[in-house]
Amino acid sequence: MLTIFMAYLQMPSASSNKLVCHMTNWAQYRPSGGKFTPDNIDPFLCTHVIYALATINNFNQITNIEWNDQELYASLNGLKKYNPALKTLLSVGGTVNGVSPYIAMVGKPETRQAFIKSAISYLRAHDFDGLNLDWEYPGHNGSPPEDKERFTLLVSELAIAFQDDATDNRKTRLLLSSNVAGFVSNIDNAYDVSKIAAHMDFMNIMNYDFHGYWEPVTGHHSPLYRSSVDIGSQFHFNINSSVSHWISLGAPAEKLLLGFPTYGRTYRLSTSANGLGAPSNGPADAGPYTRTAGFWAYYEICDFINGAEVSWISEQQVPYATYSSAWVGYDDKRSISSKVQFMTSASLGGAHVWTLDMDDFSGSFCSDGQYPLVNHLRMSMGFAPKPTTTPRPTTTRDPIADFCAGRPDGLYENAADKTTYFQCFQGITYLHHCQPGLVYWDSCKCCNWP
Repeated sequence: MLTIFMAYLQMPSASSNKLVCHMTNWAQYRPSGGKFTPDNIDPFLCTHVIYALATINNFNQITNIEWNDQELYASLNGLKKYNPALKTLLSVGGTVNGVSPYIAMVGKPETRQAFIKSAISYLRAHDFDGLNLDWEYPGHNGSPPEDKERFTLLVSELAIAFQDDATDNRKTRLLLSSNVAGFVSNIDNAYDVSKIAAHMDFMNIMNYDFHGYWEPVTGHHSPLYRSSVDIGSQFHFNINSSVSHWISLGAPAEKLLLGFPTYGRTYRLSTSANGLGAPSNGPADAGPYTRTAGFWAYYEICDFINGAEVSWISEQQVPYATYSSAWVGYDDKRSISSKVQFMTSASLGGAHVWTLDMDDFSGSFCSDGQYPLVNHLRMSMGFAPKPTTTPRPTTTRDPIADFCAGRPDGLYENAADKTTYFQCFQGITYLHHCQPGLVYWDSCKCCNWP
């Protein structure tokens, strides 16, 4: 009997069909309204969620970083009960005492194999759908030049092992992705692009932090195009140059995901000038929730721009805001729309978001609903609207909207229309439609032939 589950996220017709969203395990330590855990994730918002971050121990095995990581793994992967189409990946990397743990592991065939064996076991044990490599970057920051080739070997060996694991155990193959450099110089020095791309399911280009408070003048950290201020070594500090370079080196466009930051980079102005390229001297004050000098989460920016002067950089298609001596470059709905148009015209595979926990995930700060940036990105990419029911404007309560009140989370038949079914999640009713010709069967919790 043919059984077809209805995928919740209807894919856009264009090639840009991945919306990959990162979450961080350190966001749980932010105060009050900034605290974020997997319980804050809308399971229907993104096609993939990447959990950051795990690391590699002295035995070349994946290990957790935070004391409650395994509890958070379970919470994240439990969201797949509500949205079976959701895919989750574990990001592994970071630094130990300022050094990437990949450097010690990748040098020998036997240590790479120990890592690969550990990765498969760890991912399967915790119900992840794949592995995301976060090494910034092979051949950099204490990593010898030969690590560029060793990274290629690691990627190839992981891909082969993932396929063998799927075949031998009759399981769905684990996904393989990587966070990769946005700077042209780092791309050249770190990657044999065509070789690693052949084995990756997708690659998350880190199209942000092109500029920051470490420079003596203001600059937008995630501009779409070059500005007149970007001269000399900064000529390629923009998304267009970055993506074009990846493709010119042999990366298939459909495997590249454009990076969308949900944070802004801040500066402390040092003169009365406050435009692009204005003199600066370090970062503005740290945000009250992220508490890190040099950047603000989008929800912190919302508070700032209420009294700030907001400007648009036409040549780069991004905004910035100033108040007193504080300057912040960030993304808003307008710049996201421009970047999506670029992404679509370049036939990229989709978008990745850094991070869910820096959007206004609770809807408490920006007066624009939950996840205003990611929701706008999703809509701009052409995903179908979420199939939630909207209460009718009447004085009587809507029986459909009330269906899930008091019911456990799960799938339920719609007795009034067998071509649809209800999904209950945290008391909210979602109405799904089966594919044409199919009806919902409560016996299998699926859409099937009549």
